[in-house]
Amino acid sequence: MHIGFIGLGNMGAPMAHNLLKAGHQLSVFDLNALAVDGLVKAGALPVDSPTAIAQGNAELIITMLPAAPHVKSVYLGENGLIARSRPGVMLIDCSTIDPHSARDVAAAAAAHGNPMLDAPVSGGTGGAAAGTLTFMVGGSAADFDHAQPILAAMGKNIVHCGDAGNGQVAKVANNMLLGISMIGVAEAMALGVALGMDARTLAGVINTSSGRCWSSDTYNPFPGVLDNVPASRGYSGGFGSDLMLKDLGLATEAAKQVRQPVILGALAQQLYQSFSAQGNGGLDFSAIINQYRKDT
Repeated sequence: MHIGFIGLGNMGAPMAHNLLKAGHQLSVFDLNALAVDGLVKAGALPVDSPTAIAQGNAELIITMLPAAPHVKSVYLGENGLIARSRPGVMLIDCSTIDPHSARDVAAAAAAHGNPMLDAPVSGGTGGAAAGTLTFMVGGSAADFDHAQPILAAMGKNIVHCGDAGNGQVAKVANNMLLGISMIGVAEAMALGVALGMDARTLAGVINTSSGRCWSSDTYNPFPGVLDNVPASRGYSGGFGSDLMLKDLGLATEAAKQVRQPVILGALAQQLYQSFSAQGNGGLDFSAIINQYRKDT
């Protein structure tokens, strides 16, 4: 299949590479010329704008963009993907944005005759490179079935979450919980060590007891507890604190629109906002433990 791919950042580039490996033809665009060059060397065709992708021969277009304003800019307007694409061309947005924006863009696509899915991902840059991402997909069941083989070239767990926007609902709810749980593990680990316990021993107890969770047993934030996690390499790589702050903001804003209380989510947002304001936004989100440790 001829696929257009817009957005070749840390997630988009490896996703696009996996589509090439699966035998698809790609036309690609990104504002970063080096990112485009990397895909061109792998066999992709470069184009000079999103409009050019829309007006080309792509049978399906995928976007992976930083935030809702970028998604709206690329999809909407006189020269946007929707206005310039042929009716019938499927559109898949893998960006993480708020559910209401996703639904607005999907409605505009439907009015133009373009089926659209919101399909944010989980799994990080490692999952993107390995082709093991989880896709949380919103849209019709028929469109989901049509897109599933394409998404399967980039991910291992492809979940239909319901109608348009529900992929984003799943993503913001999951990441809100992730932020909350990481803060909880950070507090517990810092408390135990401050009271004189060995970090590895404490983690072992937690991970075989009722406090066990992914933030503790797979991504523990205390240095020296686990190998091959950001805490073991100075909190470099992984999922940045500023990205977690962005996702917590999406969750709290979406909650506000439906008058749903997210008390712990809002508190987690404030903690990460403070952490980012101290200049730590580029560190992995597990570095939030440094707000609690007395031994740093």
